[in-house]
Parts: sequence; C-alpha cells; structure tokens
Amino acid sequence: MTSWTARDIPRLDGTTAVVTGANSGIGAATALYLARAGARTVLACRSLEKGAYTLERIRAVAPGADVRLVRLDLADLASVRESADHIGAEVDGSLGLLVNNAGVMALPLRHTADGFEMQFGTNHLGHFALTGHLGPLLSTGPARVVTLSSLGHRLGRIEFGNLNAERGYDKWRAYGASKLANLLFTAELDRRARLASRPLTAVAAHPGLSATELGQAGPTMAGRPWAARLERTSRLYTQPASAGALPVLRAATDPAARGGEYFGPGRLAETRGAPVLAKRSDRARDTETARALWEASVELTGVDPDPAAWG
Repeated sequence: MTSWTARDIPRLDGTTAVVTGANSGIGAATALYLARAGARTVLACRSLEKGAYTLERIRAVAPGADVRLVRLDLADLASVRESADHIGAEVDGSLGLLVNNAGVMALPLRHTADGFEMQFGTNHLGHFALTGHLGPLLSTGPARVVTLSSLGHRLGRIEFGNLNAERGYDKWRAYGASKLANLLFTAELDRRARLASRPLTAVAAHPGLSATELGQAGPTMAGRPWAARLERTSRLYTQPASAGALPVLRAATDPAARGGEYFGPGRLAETRGAPVLAKRSDRARDTETARALWEASVELTGVDPDPAAWG
C-alpha cells in the first residue's frame, strides 16, 4: 500500500478506546484521532487537571466526540485497580481498544508506591496490571491492545535478579529494560491469546524521535532545570507528536495488523516518517524471556492478564 497516513484510520463508531497518558504528547494526539474517527475515548491520566484540559481541546476540535476522563496512576497498583473499575463504569461493559501509552524516561532512581523501580514499575508493571484488570471488558468481542515501546528497547536487558535496581542503577539501562519489557509483554500476550482462541490482537508501536514532554521529568526530578531547558531544544530536530502518533494509530486501527507486530516510523533509522513494520532486537524476540517475565510480573503485581482466564 502507499504510505499510511491518518486518512487511513477507519471509522470507529461503536468502538470504545482507552488511552493511558492521554493528557499530552503521543497520548493526546492518539486520543484526538480516535475520537475524531468516532470512538468513545477514555483519557486515563495521572493528572485530572491536565487531562481535563486535553479533553476540552479534543471536544473543541471534534465537536460531538464522546470523550471521558478517568484518573490513573500507573505507579500505584491500588490506583490501577480503582481506575479499571472506573473505566468499566464508563464503557458499559465492553472495551475494543486499549492503548498502553503512558510512560516515564531516564529518571533518577525512584520507586513506585509498591516499591518497584519507577521506570519498570510504571512503563511495564502498571500496564501489565491494567491490562489484566480490563481483561473481562476486552473479552466481550474482538479487541486490540497496543503497547508503546521505544527505540531505546535496544539498550535493554531483563535482569531477573535486579528488576528493582537493588544491585546498581543506570537510568538509561533501566529505561531500555522497561521498553524491552513492553515488547516481550506484547509477544507473550499475543501468544496466550492465540492459545486461548481469544479474538484479541496484541500489537506494539514506537513513535521514533518525537517532540513530547517525556524527557522533562528526569532533569526536573534531579534538580537540574538547565538540563530540562536543554532537552527542549531537541524539539528542533524531532517530529511533532501528531506524526509520532501515527505508528500507534496504525497499530490500533489498521485492519491488516496482525498479532505480535511492531510498528514505527519508516525513515532515518526509524526516527521519523510514515509508519511501517519496525525492527526489534534479538532480546525482544526471546520467547523464553517473555514467558519468564510474564511469570515474574504476575508474582510482583498479583495480577495475571492471561486471556485464558478472562470471563
């Protein structure tokens, strides 16, 4: 086919979608396109204030769009469980699309409310648990789960004896590990869905190099406002969030997308351009690591998103 663009998004009337981290950046752009296409769209955001601002912007650009807002803190498993309950009340018992978009990047060592290293706990474990809690809603008909990874997954390695950085911490290696975990989760979710004969499509995407707020938190938390200002200059050579959202949107809406696929920009070493099938590292293809990570994640979160157990 010719280059995939936002014009290729099909009508989504009758579909309910949840987008995590939809208050800004890739998440906000993704939510806007989905709402424009007719999907009932739930913005799952840590900050209700920022989420409300995005909700009003979407309603202004897409009059008549059905957009909802739910608070979600992926760094707190109690919040994840509570948010899933609220989402269930908003979507009338059925969910066709879950976009696991929210994330943090290159933070100084911090821990979640449950004691997990913040990047692994937020980017992977929070979404792992959310998917599990929403499983019964996803099981009501054909559904799709899209999980965002990154070019940074190539830096990652899953160290099962050091998942919470007890034996040393490097912020970029930890980020890479969390993004590698996103791809391994997608692969294992797809495998389990097929094994259980569930009509679930698990796919992944990455936005290339896109202008978002993702890189601001780390320098700010480290008390280096000058580094945060310097990071903003990167937007001079990155693509806008609306372009970075296209691989996510293709993964979410392309009828031809198959379970386990991974989409990213097609130009300049996958940093920008129209969405195509992306490359994943050898570690991201390791089926045994994917299974072991799933089991470790179940033990850590107390939640098992295995489609075979969905109602």
